[in-house]
Amino acid sequence: MAVKQTAGREALGEFAPKFAELNDDVLFGQVWSREDKLSLRERSIVTVVVLMAQGLTDSSFRYHLTTAKNNGVTKTEIAEILTHAAFYAGWSKAWAAFRMAKEVWAEDDAADAKAEHQNEMVFPIGAPNDAFAKYFIGQSYLAPLSTQQVGIYNVTFEPGCSKLDYVA
Repeated sequence: MAVKQTAGREALGEFAPKFAELNDDVLFGQVWSREDKLSLRERSIVTVVVLMAQGLTDSSFRYHLTTAKNNGVTKTEIAEILTHAAFYAGWSKAWAAFRMAKEVWAEDDAADAKAEHQNEMVFPIGAPNDAFAKYFIGQSYLAPLSTQQVGIYNVTFEPGCSKLDYVA
């Protein structure tokens, strides 16, 4: 799968057009798209480790952590990768990398907790209850149990979700 990147042109296109072109077309276009040499997942791992080793834990590091996650690197794997690299790149660099990786993979923790909770329930949690969101503070979910004759639905509320006393 060819990688399509436009961030260079969007951020620096007018100021540094050649750099933007090299970023988008060569680095992300040609280099990242050479999957016959390394997979996107492998390239993500190498990139994360190299950026960590340089101490670059900025927005580009977050981007590459997110890309690694999207390319199939799990929370367990990134923890092991950063732990291993810490001995070669530096302990303080690893701490900074872990802080950001923890944020990037935090969404998985919430999804895992929700899936675990759903497995314990008799009824499914369902989809976000956006149609009735104006009546609640917080998130609720709606799962149809039956739509025959009369609709029967299971409503699940996240902790802290409550009914609004006043709707404008």
